[in-house]
Order: sequence, then structure tokens, then C-alpha cells
Amino acid sequence: MTNSSAVVVENLRVRRGARTVLHDLSFDVPRGSVTGLLGPSGCGKTTLMRSVVGVQTVESGTVTVLDHPAGSPQLRDKIGYATQSPSVYADLTVNEALRYFASILRAPANDVARVIDEVGLGTHADDVVGQLSGGQLSRTSLAVALLGKPELLVLDEPTVGLDPVLREDLWALFNRLADRGVTLLVSSHVMDEAARCQRLLLMREGRILADDTPAALRTSTGAEDLEQAFLSLVRGQETPA
Repeated sequence: MTNSSAVVVENLRVRRGARTVLHDLSFDVPRGSVTGLLGPSGCGKTTLMRSVVGVQTVESGTVTVLDHPAGSPQLRDKIGYATQSPSVYADLTVNEALRYFASILRAPANDVARVIDEVGLGTHADDVVGQLSGGQLSRTSLAVALLGKPELLVLDEPTVGLDPVLREDLWALFNRLADRGVTLLVSSHVMDEAARCQRLLLMREGRILADDTPAALRTSTGAEDLEQAFLSLVRGQETPA
């Protein structure tokens, strides 16, 4: 692993029963970058992110994160992980839930107010989590991931259910974090979010179709937009019957 890489994945294979979910993937994620993991639902994005966080059983290959094997105890306070499913208790207020997780992470006392502001939940800080909308719930989970000083943020579909204004605000936040040296791996199945990333990993059926910048992908495929670039890559893999 080089100092310029926050994550290095080498020949990663994951199986569920008889089905191979990830097929010998190899790639790296540059430090201080916003790397998008793009692809249709069911292509293996969540399994890959779980492997990076260190909570996925793998069949073979290696995942190295911030110079340590994925899942190492040394990484516990260095990785922020926001899952697709809510990761907060429904009977607490937003403020209470964040104070609880901040105490576990030993985050600074002022961190709760900071992350609430960063995800735009200031007017909902005293709302009970179980009464939040889907988008508000997603932002609460994201706020938990931002607590402390994570060096790597692994965000699984963080903008699902958000209106365009909130999506714009969150992507601006992601880029500010990257400017401060934080590395972000952000998954989405919405191709128009791809252009907001500095680098893209395009996935399909458990394989990486492309690993490049948005501009380079458009150039190499001759496509006007990234959705067309993705379709071009898919068709290039298909063989005539």
C-alpha cells in the first residue's frame, strides 16, 4: 500500500452460498478524494463497502485500510460508516442519539452541534428519531458517521430520499471534507451523482467495469454524459448470442 492510498483492495472475492457476489476485485481509493461507487441496485456495492469497513466475511483477497487490514481494532475511530438502514435508536431524540454515539467514540463535546449543523438537522435536533421522515433519518445516520475525526467515510446511498437542495448541500459537504484530507467512498445508483465525484468505480454484477475520473470515462467511451458512458461499458462487455 502506498501513502497516497486510503484503501487498497486486491483480488477480493465474496460468496454467498453458491453465488459469487464479488469477483476478484482490485482497486485503490486515493487519500483525500471523493470516490463514487456507482452501479444498479444489487450489483454488490453494499457488500464491497462492508468489506472495506471490515464486517463482511470474504472468501479470498485482501482489503487494506489506512495501512491496516480491514476490521483491525486500530481503525475503529478512524472510519465513519453510514449504512442504508437506520443506525440510530428510534426512541431517542436526534440530539440524544448523537450524544450517545459521541460518548462511545469519545468525540469532543461540541461535536454533536457541529454534525447536526453539517447535515442540516438544526430544526429537528429535539425530534424523536422514530418520527423522522426517511430523508431526515438518513441524515441522522450520516451525522453519526461524521462524529469525531474519521479519516475515511464509507457512505452507502447517503442521499436516498433527499430533495435536490439537500443533495446539493450534502455533496458540497463531502467535497469540503475531502479538501480537509478526509477520504470518502460514496455509493449511489443515481448516475447523475457520478459527475460530483473526483473518481468513479462503476460496478455491474459484482465486477468493476471502470475505475477512472468522470472526464476520462466520457472521453474513453465518446459519451456525452456518464449514464451513456456506463451503458457503453456494459454493451462493450456483452457478447453476441
